Amino acid sequence: MSFLTPLFLLGGIALALPILFHLIRRTTRERTAFSSLMFLEPSPPRLTQRSRLEHWLLLLLRCLALALLALGFARPFFKEASTEAKPADGGRRVVVLVDTSASMRRAGLWDEARARVAAVVRTMQPGDEVAVYAFAREVRPLLSFGEWTTTLAADRAALVAARLAAESPGWTGTELGRALMVAAEALGEGEGRPTSGPREIVLVSDLQAGGRAESLQGYEWPKGVTVRVETLAAKTGTNAGLQLIAESAETEGQAAAVRVRLINAPDAKREAFRVGWVRTTGGDFVGEPVATYVPPGQSRVVALPVATADGAQAIGLRGDDDDFDNTVYVVPPVPLRASVVYLGTERAEDATQPLFFLRRALPGTARMALTVTVPSAAAPWPAEATLWVVTETLTAARAGALRERVLAGQTVLATPPNVAAAAALAPLLGQPALPVEEGRPGNYAMWAEIDFKHPLFSAFADPRYGDFTKIHFWNYRKLDIGGVSDARVLARFDRGDPAVVEFPVGKGRVVLFAAGWNPADSQLAVSSKFVPLLLALLELSGSPANPTGPLAVGDTVAAAAAGETATVTLAGGAAVSLAAGAREFVPSAPGIYAIANGVRRETRAVNLDPSESRTAPMAADELERLGVPLARAAAARPATPAGAAVLQGAEAESRQKLWRWFIVATLILLVGETLLAGRTARRRTAGAGALNS
Repeated sequence: MSFLTPLFLLGGIALALPILFHLIRRTTRERTAFSSLMFLEPSPPRLTQRSRLEHWLLLLLRCLALALLALGFARPFFKEASTEAKPADGGRRVVVLVDTSASMRRAGLWDEARARVAAVVRTMQPGDEVAVYAFAREVRPLLSFGEWTTTLAADRAALVAARLAAESPGWTGTELGRALMVAAEALGEGEGRPTSGPREIVLVSDLQAGGRAESLQGYEWPKGVTVRVETLAAKTGTNAGLQLIAESAETEGQAAAVRVRLINAPDAKREAFRVGWVRTTGGDFVGEPVATYVPPGQSRVVALPVATADGAQAIGLRGDDDDFDNTVYVVPPVPLRASVVYLGTERAEDATQPLFFLRRALPGTARMALTVTVPSAAAPWPAEATLWVVTETLTAARAGALRERVLAGQTVLATPPNVAAAAALAPLLGQPALPVEEGRPGNYAMWAEIDFKHPLFSAFADPRYGDFTKIHFWNYRKLDIGGVSDARVLARFDRGDPAVVEFPVGKGRVVLFAAGWNPADSQLAVSSKFVPLLLALLELSGSPANPTGPLAVGDTVAAAAAGETATVTLAGGAAVSLAAGAREFVPSAPGIYAIANGVRRETRAVNLDPSESRTAPMAADELERLGVPLARAAAARPATPAGAAVLQGAEAESRQKLWRWFIVATLILLVGETLLAGRTARRRTAGAGALNS
């Protein structure tokens, strides 16, 4: 047994007190007067024997209580094998997360990040394992645990430095929550081999407020994983950024102007800025800039008239110390044009026919000019059309002529109103016959088994918008497409019959709705799904897409559709070709991108994620509020073996807590001593009374 505070053992000297008290004889103070001795002089009694101890058991209990009390205060403990100074069973397992988002492009941050990682690597012991990940919008491994363990210990620091030297901050936003979760999962079992040592995530980042850590809310952290934050501080004192404000429906048709929001950081030291048009190649302002004063922590909206100078497709900010977020790229809004040719015999004013609802679903706006043309039987067809809508029974000649248009790459939407009109579509599809019969559900039918991966229904892929059960179909045409090998069913009725079928024809396609949208057939025209379906068809047929909002670096700009190739022209003039249906193009830097996808042409502006301009440090307790187990500063370990032994002894004593049992034993002995002392006193009193009597 060892003692953490052995000086309290000196309290054992107090054991002499009970013995001393037992040796002291008390002279009786009771006097009894005898009449026969009243004339004699008093004389003290003579002691003929030495003092001797009485009540041995009582004395033993008192001494033992004092001894136990002294032992308890000395904090005894038994030495454990685990507290001895010996190597641990398993080394540390560390994942280093290095921030490579756009905010790390500020002056000095990346160099400091590399120095911090090098310092962390230098503290690793031979038995430790380290993996290095770079994160921004996505998480990428730079060095795996396997590469670390297979590299000689003397070469590991150089290997990490070489991997970091090949990296640099990009232009994407920061997904801090996703990065921490990926690192925590990597620290789990780790390549099939469990680890018994400490597990830690070292986060090297500027920890800016726009880092998006909200995804950590509710995440269940693996046990034993802690996070140590190495926060980087920018050397510059001011950062302001520009954010492009998307045009809303309320501003369509108003005077042509582009609005940007200027955001000044809360810790900024400047508040006077200039905003104006610049060329995509950089340089001075094109025209007169707008002077703007924005106090720290606030924002201002600046409206600029659309530039007319060549190459002026960007808005620049001057007066800022960090220029990584001082440019936004703008494509001036131009009306998009699309034409629809309707082949039907009904009148446009007839509220019971499909044409009535088609004209109202495609009225045209200031951003998209849509025209619906209904050629007469004798009139020639338009030379070009974005989409053909067929509701009549086609003659063989008209079906053949329309097939030529489809073979050239155009799209036809066919909604036959009856069995005869559906059967007449066989020449258009290049089939000898199209078996069809009238489908009459008992009450009504609904769309089911919808292919949300197809561009026609991809806008409804979100579960919030993919409910088609409220659209009832009273009648439909029951198609037998078993003989058409390349037909693709995009939706089925709940009875299993095809509801929406796509037939590839040459470079184009025919999309067949088995039921129309007129009230006699269905409720489709009066549902909220009708307009998005028509717009998806227009885009599928090659109509210029109506941009839904600004694009950020990392978003998909273009994708090669089936049977087509896409070409993306970068800001510098270089072109990237995408194979048909092979992959998507995701820009890695802001700029203006020209996309040619089949017959569709468009220009898109890609800008920095607006959250990267929020460079003020994240609140100190934000990560803890989200449940991240932050590592506390570890106490410095003693440098000497004696100090290490003291620390190990303290850990063992804190686990065992033997002093509690000594205190409990002391209390029990004191209770026993009190009972024995009371019994002894009662016996003495009873004996003295017997003598007096």
